[in-house]
Amino acid sequence: MNRDQLDETVSACLNLIETRFPDGEERGAAAMLLADGTILTGTAPDAVNPAVEVCHEIEPYAGAFRLNQAVVASVCLHRDGHGRFLVLSPCGVCRERLAVHGPDVLVGVAVPEDPAQVVWTALRDVLPDYWMTVFDDEVTGGWR
Repeated sequence: MNRDQLDETVSACLNLIETRFPDGEERGAAAMLLADGTILTGTAPDAVNPAVEVCHEIEPYAGAFRLNQAVVASVCLHRDGHGRFLVLSPCGVCRERLAVHGPDVLVGVAVPEDPAQVVWTALRDVLPDYWMTVFDDEVTGGWR
């Protein structure tokens, strides 16, 4: 993977937000770069009951599984009420989902001084004390 592919992944995420939600409302999306260079995007559907809502990452994550491809990079963006696209670090659940693909998966996180600026960080750095590493016989995906 190269810098251009990471930039294309961010662009695909932005494009989904802008085309799916053209009226400028506060909405988000995610994009994942797969090992074969494919970029998959997704967004969270509305739900009446907030308890059944899902992350934006579900659609591309499930697509990667369907295609039998490893995720090598993931980014999630949210357009705020001022039209800025803020970078959302993967939540704990999404970090667990991405952990299946190993500690070298790159995730988009916000630059502390500018939450609209993406910086790519290895999953191992956002999960420095990953819980599964204490189980020698169960660790997979290069976590050791």
